[in-house]
Amino acid sequence: MGLIKKLYDWVLGLAQKPNGDISLGILSFSEASFFPIPPDVLLIPLCLGNRKKIYFFAFICSCFSIIGAIFGYYIGKLLWWNMPGTEYSYIANMFFEYVPGITIEGFNRIQALYDRYNFWIVFTAGFTPIPFKLITISAGTFNINFLMFVVASIISRSARFFIVASLIKVFGDPIKEFIEKYFNLLAIAFTILLAGGFIIIKYIIV
Repeated sequence: MGLIKKLYDWVLGLAQKPNGDISLGILSFSEASFFPIPPDVLLIPLCLGNRKKIYFFAFICSCFSIIGAIFGYYIGKLLWWNMPGTEYSYIANMFFEYVPGITIEGFNRIQALYDRYNFWIVFTAGFTPIPFKLITISAGTFNINFLMFVVASIISRSARFFIVASLIKVFGDPIKEFIEKYFNLLAIAFTILLAGGFIIIKYIIV
């Protein structure tokens, strides 16, 4: 936890340096495949510091997170197994050892979830506190439909970051503490409501 706190403080400090948008892009890309700190940590202070570029920052965050998700997908698809389905590679074991949020237990559970929920697993992880890197890598590992994976990543990641930016645009500085404290809970609630809406459409209206 001490290392995570140091990384968190380091990321927060990037907001005070030149070329914060470049740092945001790199962070968004890396968080989708291996880095433990979410890009919201940098997105929020950047938006507060430059209100005119709020949606530009959200756009950078979304685009690079999606590219990072695709990178994570191909880590899983091409580098995860020595023998498919039976023996983890050296790369996989390095991730299990050093990357927070990626565990053998998580991989053992997640294939059944893909079989049952498919699109919703990727969407939920992209929008909520579930470690997105676990989903991006496992999607490639278990050969989840690539187009579905990309569409779910685009929708969930863009929604997350543009909602954060919009809240800052409307409410300014007072919303910062609220976002940091409650955004994950609100994201989970929103996902549940959205999933419920699709269930109603599928089984009641149609």
